[in-house]
Amino acid sequence: MANANPSRVGQQLGAGDTRALFLKVFSGEVLTTFNTKTLMKEKTRVRNISSGKSAQFPAIGRTKASYHTPGTEIVGDIIQQDEKVITIDDLLIADTFIARIDEAMSQFEVRSEYSRQMGDALAQTYDRNLLSLAVKAARDGVASTPTGLGIGAVGQKNANSVKLGSVTPAVQTIIDAAFAAATGFDLANIPEENRLLLVDPATYYALVTSDKLLNLFYNPGNNGSYSDGTVKTVAGFQIVKTNNLRLDHTLAANTSVYPDYNGKYGVNASDTVGLFYHPQALGTVKLLDLSSEMEYDIRRQGTLMVSKMAVGHGVLRPECIWEIRAAT
Repeated sequence: MANANPSRVGQQLGAGDTRALFLKVFSGEVLTTFNTKTLMKEKTRVRNISSGKSAQFPAIGRTKASYHTPGTEIVGDIIQQDEKVITIDDLLIADTFIARIDEAMSQFEVRSEYSRQMGDALAQTYDRNLLSLAVKAARDGVASTPTGLGIGAVGQKNANSVKLGSVTPAVQTIIDAAFAAATGFDLANIPEENRLLLVDPATYYALVTSDKLLNLFYNPGNNGSYSDGTVKTVAGFQIVKTNNLRLDHTLAANTSVYPDYNGKYGVNASDTVGLFYHPQALGTVKLLDLSSEMEYDIRRQGTLMVSKMAVGHGVLRPECIWEIRAAT
């Protein structure tokens, strides 16, 4: 009896390593899930570095105009500048081990589901770190913006974190807070473009019930749909819902799944109703972007798969973050 001629689905053009394509597919699935699941990926200032442990973000001050008196020498006005340094965290990984027998019996389904879970784990950790860091900046008023630059008021402790006076604030109270935040952003010279209001799902759907936010008399351009459960903006802020905001990031049940890094991102944000935010607020440094590795272990008769990234986050302009909190 003749031997069969199997089609090795992991082989590239029918030759070479029988698992050559598996890692490419696996990496692509992890990356796709990460990009789909992460909310904050494009909402910070990002620097990519090829080596080293940190990166500098320049802070350039404002200059002024003046009237020239004929005959007076023009010598140039001094524009102040400073920098903010953000350091890389340790390597963040998501890993799994697939037994050879399981791979043989249900290879595609298992790999696809595992890759989705790994990409989701990295994405959720990425988002939680940035959101909790934003909450900490609003509450602590970290003076990250150097003085004398004229680009906005330096954050002061608790200045950008305001309690609304109720465990479950009324919708109109949240809307009023949005207009107060918009005023504060304007006074701090924060760009009107890309302003965000980050809220948990309960707050988001409460805003959907607002007659003013959905009423076509107030919003001729259509600001959402009551039947679809959507609302777009308030006071110029794009409303975005996330499950990763209103959480106690210090609980062991949370840090065991989405770890903190040396207490850098730990904060109890369980009373956070909303976070008014601009991408200039935070910075991200990438040393190693998301990538995956796979290796078959003959001693354990299975394949170890690891997805990893090396990034770090830091506060650049705390005045670009306002928090509203429920009374506790």
